[in-house]
Amino acid sequence: MDKVVHLVKLSVGSESPETLIAWQHTYAASFPDGLPRHITRMWPKRESEILNGGSIYWVIKGSIQCRQRIVRLDEMTGADGVRRCAIVLDPEIYLTQAALKRPFQGWRYLKLEDAPADLPVSRANDDILPDELNRALAEIGVL
Repeated sequence: MDKVVHLVKLSVGSESPETLIAWQHTYAASFPDGLPRHITRMWPKRESEILNGGSIYWVIKGSIQCRQRIVRLDEMTGADGVRRCAIVLDPEIYLTQAALKRPFQGWRYLKLEDAPADLPVSRANDDILPDELNRALAEIGVL
């Protein structure tokens, strides 16, 4: 069986999954296919594992809160002439169980077995817990 690996990335400036969605909606409109992207200088060495069903898990305010399926990796050249990787994303965002994550730079690989589970669709409209309570529950393993 082929392996799958995910990416995990800080969503700098996002206050919630909703603000990430709003920003991506505006940003995606600048591309011909209308799909959101995350542009990075590094090309993932584990490309085939990512493209085998991987997602990008977004860290917002210190915890993984949502994910998006990775559609493809596109090569782009910046205005400075440097080759970059555009991680092209499915516009649908899935809320996940909270998982604490310390700050880091760039993106990291996330093993399939370490990825937090998606929240059931029935919980998608639940009230969002305050950050302090969400963090405390995640620390003791309730979330």
